[in-house]
Amino acid sequence: MNTLLNFFRWQNMIKPAQILGDIPDNRTIYRRTFHIAWPSAVESVLIALIGAVDLMMVGGLGSEAIAAVGITNQPKFLVLATILALNTGVTVLVSRRKGAGLQKEANIYLRQAFMLSVVLSLLLSLGGAVFAPQILSFAGATPDYLDLAVTYFRIIMFGNFFYCVGLTITAAQRGIGNTRISMVTNIAANLVNLVMNAMLINGLFFFPRLEVAGAAIATAMGNIVSFFIAVYSVSHKDGFLQLKLNQNWLPDRRAIRDLFNISWSALVEQIFLRIGFLMYAKAVAGLGTVAFAAHQIVMNIMSISFSVGDGLSIANTSLVGQSLGAERSDMAIIYGKVAQRIGLVLAVIVSASITLFRAQLMGLFSSEAAVIAAGEIPLIFLSVTVLFQIVQVIIIGSLRGAGDVKFVALLMLISVTIVRPVLTWILCYPLNLGLPGAWMSVLLDQFTRYLVSYLRFRKAAWTRIKV
Repeated sequence: MNTLLNFFRWQNMIKPAQILGDIPDNRTIYRRTFHIAWPSAVESVLIALIGAVDLMMVGGLGSEAIAAVGITNQPKFLVLATILALNTGVTVLVSRRKGAGLQKEANIYLRQAFMLSVVLSLLLSLGGAVFAPQILSFAGATPDYLDLAVTYFRIIMFGNFFYCVGLTITAAQRGIGNTRISMVTNIAANLVNLVMNAMLINGLFFFPRLEVAGAAIATAMGNIVSFFIAVYSVSHKDGFLQLKLNQNWLPDRRAIRDLFNISWSALVEQIFLRIGFLMYAKAVAGLGTVAFAAHQIVMNIMSISFSVGDGLSIANTSLVGQSLGAERSDMAIIYGKVAQRIGLVLAVIVSASITLFRAQLMGLFSSEAAVIAAGEIPLIFLSVTVLFQIVQVIIIGSLRGAGDVKFVALLMLISVTIVRPVLTWILCYPLNLGLPGAWMSVLLDQFTRYLVSYLRFRKAAWTRIKV
């Protein structure tokens, strides 16, 4: 018992030579981590649930509807890549200024990022809508569900503009440790999405039956609601972050340069990540509609399990950034390791749950016996994968918070863009392992990424990066 307790004490997480000052007791450290992490974790789960709810509620329409909604997932995130990269820069820079007590500078970064987000979100969303058939065909959509997928994708691109701009605001809020606003926006988006899904997919009450298109409209409406809540969060006079019309809205070259210096590596990472996921999905789509429908269900379950670690990762980015901004690299290391230990406990719980309830989980999304059967073996692979995945995601959050984005981008290039798609093709086709082979490649990818990122974190060179 004492050995287990020692594993969770900060005194066993850092070398004496690395300590720079007074360190709070264990209870205070874990309390602060939980205080910031739990809203982020809930937020991440809710983001994953937006897609999962759509998939669940169109599941009754058949495997083609499941495939049509699922095939849009990676193209959607490819469109989002630029904004997610910008948001990484916002979170890192704002967290450093929060740690140093520089409120005015933090708000300059927020304003510049907001303006960039508006312009980029509009261009990217329009491009996604116009070129939807070409994008989805390249992603692997087959003729039997391509038209459904195009309809769904074009509608969610309308809501995507509001979603992206709102994400930039909440990214800045996360930088100062205000993770609850992100949670609130996503609770609202999910509630709107859930209610409108029920009304529009099957045509309840006086609403028309729109099926897949109804699911897309519900998602877009939820995104619009979350945008207005995010804007409201920076309208308070006493808030650390504020957006007001009477502020200076002219471009600030220094702030834009700083955002670019952090975000360009994150953009490269996002592009590598999304291209890799897109090629991976494209390889799996070639296995047929039933296999791809089962794959999309398992991917949604993976997204929910991933989001548990992603919430801790987001919190960790803020805590590490604030600690380094206050010139406390020792606290940055401790917060990073505390989050990893919490993540390990959660990973064991999630892994056991997936193993025990895999058939029931598949049944939430589809009633087709062939689809459920096709997904059970991939879920076993997923249950092992999450043991490495959740902790790896948290480590990456620490590195991002420190500004070590070039390393993260390189890791994603090798791991996701090259290793996973190549392994998937070899295992699915030449070795003829089908869908289980695709998930075997995910397990190998996540384990490799965990090992490399852990070694990087352990060296602690990231604590000396200046941003």
